[in-house]
Order: sequence, then structure tokens, then C-alpha cells
Amino acid sequence: MSQQANPRGTFLKIADTLKTRIEAEPDMTELPAVSEVMSDHKVSRGVALRAFAVLKQEGVAEPVPGGRWHVVRAGVNHDRRPLEQRIADVITADGLEVGQPFPSASALAGRFRVSRPTVTKALEKLEAAGVLAGGGQGKVRTVRAVPTREERS
Repeated sequence: MSQQANPRGTFLKIADTLKTRIEAEPDMTELPAVSEVMSDHKVSRGVALRAFAVLKQEGVAEPVPGGRWHVVRAGVNHDRRPLEQRIADVITADGLEVGQPFPSASALAGRFRVSRPTVTKALEKLEAAGVLAGGGQGKVRTVRAVPTREERS
């Protein structure tokens, strides 16, 4: 029987490696993708996710739905509002008016650093709320209503 490395504690070693990297790189804002950790450390997805869970438990990182995990640093605030609220703010931030085209899901995914399917779900919520119109494959979404300050908060 061949001897294999004991997997017990491997996720803790990976978590320590990631913490060391975070401390060494003060500009680091997000963790590497789970697939990168799996490849770099030659471990399964479950082991990599357990390492990330350790970082979350220690307050070093937090998950972002549809995106990579963010590094938590003292004094740095992240906008933790739901994505649809942050996307609704694009209307006022970009000075869009009723009837104007809204940015595509791909453009918003890049802007908010989340996956396109996550953006699509948020856009569907805004359509259901009557803020956006149109959408669907090959169709341009347009602004149906400009959210008031009370609706955005």
C-alpha cells in the first residue's frame, strides 16, 4: 500500500498560506478563485472551501455571492447591500433617464466584479419592481422609472 499525505489539517495549512499572502500583499482585495487554490495545493474543492471557511471564521475574508471572496481589512468598508440595490444606483450615478438604455449584464458583471448570472438575477428583480423594462436575449433593457431616494435606501 502506498503512503499518502494525511489530508487532516491540510485546509488549515492552506488557510495559513492564504493569511500569509494577505499580510504580504496589502493591496490584495479578493482571494484567489477556489479553482486556483485547488490547482496550487492539489486538493479537492471541499478542502479549499474548508480553508476559506476558516478565513471567514477568523474574520479575514467574507464570501461575495456570485463573485470571489473579499479580504476583510480594518478600516475598509464594503457595500454589503443587495446587488439589485447597488445596480439601481447606476441609474442615478450615470445620470440615466426614463427610456434610456441600461448597461448590459456583462458590463455590470465587470463593474461589480460578480458573475453574469448573478447580475441577471438582480436585473430580473429590478424588472419585477418596475425599475427596468425589456431585457431578454438580444434585447436592450431600458430605464422604466428613476428610483427615488427612499426606494434606494
